[in-house]
Amino acid sequence: MLKLFLLTLLIVVISFSLLGVKILLSKKGKFPNTHVGGNKALNKRGVYCVQTQDYMEYNNIKTNSQHRKLNKQNK
Repeated sequence: MLKLFLLTLLIVVISFSLLGVKILLSKKGKFPNTHVGGNKALNKRGVYCVQTQDYMEYNNIKTNSQHRKLNKQNK
């Protein structure tokens, strides 16, 4: 049982080490940005991540509702 646990732990440590080789050895070691917001081609087409689109719509609704309130007060 102990041998199996140590073998499993060794495999996990080796796996994490190999995943982090590029990050650990390069000067600007970062994980690649695979998020939709980090893709320049999609940004040019107007495609954003869901969170960004939600934020944009929230601000749009907030701005429009404030504009409507001001119009109602002026009438």
